[in-house]
Amino acid sequence: MKPLAAGNWKMNGLKASVSEINALKDSLDGAAPACDVMICPPATLVLPLADAAAGSAVQIGAQDCHTAVSGAHTGDISAAMLKDAGAAAVIVGHSERRADHGETSELVKTKAEAAIAAGLTAIVCLGETLAEREAGDTLSVVHAQLNGSLPGGATGATTVIAYEPVWAIGSGLTPTADQVAEVHQAIRAGLSALTSAEEAHSIRILYGGSVKPSNAAELMAIDNVDGALVGGASLAADDFAGIIAAF
Repeated sequence: MKPLAAGNWKMNGLKASVSEINALKDSLDGAAPACDVMICPPATLVLPLADAAAGSAVQIGAQDCHTAVSGAHTGDISAAMLKDAGAAAVIVGHSERRADHGETSELVKTKAEAAIAAGLTAIVCLGETLAEREAGDTLSVVHAQLNGSLPGGATGATTVIAYEPVWAIGSGLTPTADQVAEVHQAIRAGLSALTSAEEAHSIRILYGGSVKPSNAAELMAIDNVDGALVGGASLAADDFAGIIAAF
């Protein structure tokens, strides 16, 4: 499978940020990247960034969606709307959504299924807190999230899993290679139990949490790591291009 480098801009970016997409396109010009490339900006930027990225190797995703196609849900955005604006994928179940908005794995699963129904790839996030890791609960937490969040009928064409240890996001801390390998192997085994061996190996498992140009090559070389979900380092084209070059 082709790995995926996906940038999550979180609540950052204004119209002027289109210049970063243009710079990223320029950095990739003339050389097909060894990975799929995606930027997931705030919803306000999906349309202008999709227009700017049209015809290039850069895909545009989104950061969240509602479970319904339409309706009386003030302030929410459906997967169909994101698809209509030019998105190819949507992140669901990010730890910041789970923590800040109380999202359960059941809700995340429903969002993922809504995304797939709209023709988007669902990027389903999993990850443990520092307290859970220190208590030795990492694998049980991640398994529970995977079992509860994986959309029905998940395939490599519709679903991506992103493992992000919550304590590593934006902290500058990263797990050891052995720790990452252990969790990714457990997720792969969990996918085999929930789908089939063939589908389990077709579903990409991304690592996220303080990924930057200086550590990307080491992280991407770990078994069962099929790409990266990148936060802060995706905001600047030069930094993100450095991560892409690690593949």
